[in-house]
Amino acid sequence: MAITAQDVNKLRQMTGAGMMDCKKALTEADGDFEAAIDNLRKKGQKVSASRSDRTTTEGAVFVKASGDTTEATLIALGCETDFVAKNESFQALGNTVLEAAAQQQPASVEDLLALTVNGLPVADHLTDLMGKIGEKIEVVAYEKVKGEKVTTYVHSNGKLGVLVALTGVNGADVDAVGKDVAMQIAAMKPIAIDKDGVDAKTIEREIEIGKEQARAEGKPEAMLERIAQGKLQKFYKDNTLLNQEFVKDNTKTIAQLLQGTNAGLTVSDFKLVKIG
Repeated sequence: MAITAQDVNKLRQMTGAGMMDCKKALTEADGDFEAAIDNLRKKGQKVSASRSDRTTTEGAVFVKASGDTTEATLIALGCETDFVAKNESFQALGNTVLEAAAQQQPASVEDLLALTVNGLPVADHLTDLMGKIGEKIEVVAYEKVKGEKVTTYVHSNGKLGVLVALTGVNGADVDAVGKDVAMQIAAMKPIAIDKDGVDAKTIEREIEIGKEQARAEGKPEAMLERIAQGKLQKFYKDNTLLNQEFVKDNTKTIAQLLQGTNAGLTVSDFKLVKIG
């Protein structure tokens, strides 16, 4: 059957695919719109397969807090170029996936990809957009936190996001300090809340590095353990959130900042995601 310009435009409005792709899909489907949409999706699947080895070094982070600010969700959508990361369809898909994740609270990225949104699994929505855009697109991170109060932050470039959960709020206004802590995490990238959150393997590695540094400086073997332990304390100070100096005022630590806002206030959880 003859494919009209109106048919092509209708399919384009339905799918967002290019005019030539829509015309070809309709022609191959003999004017059947459902079959044409399937053809376009199959093209997307081919794009996905052909680009499976590509690296998604660009993308965007999307965050959302619940209405009562006791839960927050973050997803990071990866792509190959910054141009696509700023694409309206890419941004719309990121927000759609975020909304689904926030509402349905899947346990993992795999479960997130299986969620049904507008009649299709999230994985199929990614495939569809790959077919239209021609780049690999994937969910590269999915995180969530819960607490008495949560704060979210996305850096101005859209490629770094932070979730922070606070405890010990006791009705205090902690919005400002929550934002400060989130920005601290974005800037200083701590590996844990406090030293108790640092895994044993990291501690062992830092002690060994400390010993080797002291040994290279000619320190006696009997002193190496004590020197290494001192260096470990410095590592905690630089790399654990509550022990870090506050970037806006280095006369106090983050723990002191929180205590100065409200006695007992502390961080119970945080997530940091950076693309690229």
